[in-house]
Amino acid sequence: MASIKLDRIDQKILQILQQQGRITNQKLADQVSLSPSSCLQRVRRLETGGVIESYQARINLTRVARHIICIATVSLRNHTQDEFTAFEALVEAIPEVVECFTVSGESDFLMRIICPDMNRYVEINDQLVASNSYQVTINSYVVMKENKPFRGIDLKTLQETEPG
Repeated sequence: MASIKLDRIDQKILQILQQQGRITNQKLADQVSLSPSSCLQRVRRLETGGVIESYQARINLTRVARHIICIATVSLRNHTQDEFTAFEALVEAIPEVVECFTVSGESDFLMRIICPDMNRYVEINDQLVASNSYQVTINSYVVMKENKPFRGIDLKTLQETEPG
């Protein structure tokens, strides 16, 4: 997918929307010094261009339900496309796996799993290991404290810098 050219105002809109997804178009327009219609037009272009994928609420899970968060690294024994595809399909079917990344290094996948308790986490591990189509090694890390949750990215940190 081709990237969309973003100017300074587009970047400011994205920065604000990451922090305030429910901001009104009028307030957003005021903050980026545009008319409401021009601002809305830009937001719609960012949405239809796939830059803005969705709007979500960040839920404080400790206020909702008892839970544990585990980070797991997974290594597949054989590195065939069929095994990767089968594993990815299995992971997609487990709702407690809230994020999964294919990574480089000693492991093949890095996953974040949120479940009600350790018993359910053990069941998920068993489910990942029990498949006959591949062999996996799982290393698990129970999150003790979320020190810096993802709150969006300062887009300025991703801009390429001029050499020298």
